[in-house]
Amino acid sequence: MNQRKRAMWTVIGVAAALMAVALGVGLHRWSVGAMRIKGAVIRRDVDTRKELPIAGVDVTVSNGVTSATTQSEASGYFNIPFPRSIWPGEVMILSFRHPGYQPLSIKIQGGLAAGKLNIAAMEPIPSPDESDSNHAALAVTNIRIRYTTNSQTRVNIGSAVKTFQVANTGNLPCDHKALCSPDGRWKASIASESMDAGVGNEFSNVRASCIAGPCPFTKIDSNGFASGGRTITVSALNWSDTATFLLEAEVFHDASVSNERELYPVVFGRALNFTLPPTQEGVSIEVEINGEPMVFPLGPALYLSWATCTARTNSDPEKTTVYRCELKPGYRF
Repeated sequence: MNQRKRAMWTVIGVAAALMAVALGVGLHRWSVGAMRIKGAVIRRDVDTRKELPIAGVDVTVSNGVTSATTQSEASGYFNIPFPRSIWPGEVMILSFRHPGYQPLSIKIQGGLAAGKLNIAAMEPIPSPDESDSNHAALAVTNIRIRYTTNSQTRVNIGSAVKTFQVANTGNLPCDHKALCSPDGRWKASIASESMDAGVGNEFSNVRASCIAGPCPFTKIDSNGFASGGRTITVSALNWSDTATFLLEAEVFHDASVSNERELYPVVFGRALNFTLPPTQEGVSIEVEINGEPMVFPLGPALYLSWATCTARTNSDPEKTTVYRCELKPGYRF
């Protein structure tokens, strides 16, 4: 009988130990700082093309005792670190508030919230120009985006030409105390000529050739100009009578070139969308408001009198910038 009791207590002890380990693992898993609520806020619309991201939404997560708040980014993304432990079955409330949208609250389970992507679709509050008085709103038409891109390029700004001679008398045997022909038989002479392209310039496509005299008995050394550069030098060996040489090159200058670009944005609902490369500068929007042509520079503040604009940088290798401008009340596309 005592053996049975001891065995029973042993089983109970093992079970208790396993429960303690499991509880310890659970507490570790749901420890402070391990919980993050992530997701995105979008505009609710039956047309998925008009489900635009909403920036500046106040996002709050609460379990009734503790709460944490953040704001959505330009892409609608939010990420809230919750400041206390969360139990797997605990119910939490995720709230979304923005002046232009109906308040929204979502229930989430603590055990599932850590890995779930919470998508909040907020219902927009109709603006006055979307009601029966829509005909009184100012029409925004013929929209074009203008910007410039700068790039470095090499510009051909001219050419350079120079002639020089290598004086020599042919058919004089080489005494091996001076320069000789490549076969060592005839006395030879050598001469060099240089050119400087100037500050900020470089020579390219350099050519050197014999143009007069007994050219078959000459040899040009190209080591001093083969790679171009600001300064080039040519040397020539002559083992016959006097010969004349020509040195030619094209001059290039590194310059910044501005190119003006134009594109047409895409309009979905009350927002226009467009993307620009990272090298863009001087962005402006050309529109007609009630038939009157106007130009609106889109500076760093992204301010427009007729629309509210946001910008975000994509994570793609090109780092393109995504712009979205939503009409203010009193305007329509």
